[in-house]
Amino acid sequence: MTPSAAGSTLLARPGPGAARAPRRRIAYIMSQFPKITETFVLYEMVALERHGARVEVFPLRRGPRGPRHAEAIAYENRAHYIPTFSLGAIWRMLRRVARDRGRVLRVYRDVLWGTRRSPKFFLGALLYFPKCVVFAEKMEAMGVDHIHAHFASHPALAALIIHRLTGIPYSFTAHGSDLHVDRRMLDAKVHSASFVVAVSSYNRELICETCGDDVRDKVVVIHCGADPSVFATPSPHSNGDSGRARGSARSLRIVCVASFEEVKGHTYLLQALRLLLDRGVDVACDLVGGGPLREEMEQEAAALGLVDHVTFHGAVPRDEVGRIVSAADVAVLASYPTRSGRREGIPVALMEAMMSGLPVVASGLSGIPELVAHERTGFLVPPGDPWSLADRLECLADAPELRASLGKAGRERVAEAFDLLGNARVLLGEIERRLEASRHRDN
Repeated sequence: MTPSAAGSTLLARPGPGAARAPRRRIAYIMSQFPKITETFVLYEMVALERHGARVEVFPLRRGPRGPRHAEAIAYENRAHYIPTFSLGAIWRMLRRVARDRGRVLRVYRDVLWGTRRSPKFFLGALLYFPKCVVFAEKMEAMGVDHIHAHFASHPALAALIIHRLTGIPYSFTAHGSDLHVDRRMLDAKVHSASFVVAVSSYNRELICETCGDDVRDKVVVIHCGADPSVFATPSPHSNGDSGRARGSARSLRIVCVASFEEVKGHTYLLQALRLLLDRGVDVACDLVGGGPLREEMEQEAAALGLVDHVTFHGAVPRDEVGRIVSAADVAVLASYPTRSGRREGIPVALMEAMMSGLPVVASGLSGIPELVAHERTGFLVPPGDPWSLADRLECLADAPELRASLGKAGRERVAEAFDLLGNARVLLGEIERRLEASRHRDN
């Protein structure tokens, strides 16, 4: 059975006298919660619960103060938080050692040995191991059926530790930089997992290349998704109808939803805006997101003479993102691979823009071409090339009918393969399928 087939049968109405499927209790592990940029984690949990699962949240760290998506509050209130350094956690770990010395010390040894060549992962293993022991005891007491971690880095390592301590099966989703920069212990994480989710075929091939082709059947591609209830309304400008006063016939309102980090390539977008202005295109750009490079980008925008053309909105809740996106003509993401190896997965912000009926212009790297079909749903440009970016945006400024046709095709593409609720159903179907297969093996 394919993942899609497994997911499609999950919500089938049972026949007369059929037993109702048990409500699965799934533990979610992530680096931080809540984190306003990680909507793909939050809304996947929401979607799983809409499909009948019960999600328990086990963050490695509490998320930073600041804006919250409304749906995050309930999960935050019931999340299982433990301080990074906790004497209570250390004491419970020592008690676990006293009860099950061989297993605990074996897992501890294997994890420290496996991460020894990476200071980041080694320190994480030292800090998080006592917390993982407490998580393991909580999950056992709660009757957790399955663990799912988001990110192939520390969260997947935590899931591996808990699995080895308890036997609870786990899976994890590999996104972007968590997989591309440092694949420490990836082979152990993959081989011990029940299955692994890659957000793109690009990531799936990278995992198979790293861990061996024998894991291919274990790695499934399940995309993140956009919520049509928030982002389904087409942009009022996608059909060429302008709802705002424009200074010239050649006008374009651009939106970019992305954290201010090097990998997002804001500097190339700003340079492209300057080129467009010099070519006589009246541009307005909404930059949505927070991050470490925001102040630097504000300074660069000022140096390029863009103060009157760029609005920095900061990090905002999802409904506000939807409002800003719906007012735009085109969405842009000028992603760029960093010197450290960071690169994109398939950005959810592009899915949401396409679900809103916007054409997109994005860098043609990593998994992005699996979402954006060049010249059919938008344009792909070389990373780090503001001239090509400006060329494509100028083309869209001059062709409202083209914007409309690209936007319509993009919305159909996302609805077909990147729907949040549908892909959560596929994920839950995969969990059910693997649990059932394991039950049959044990019997």
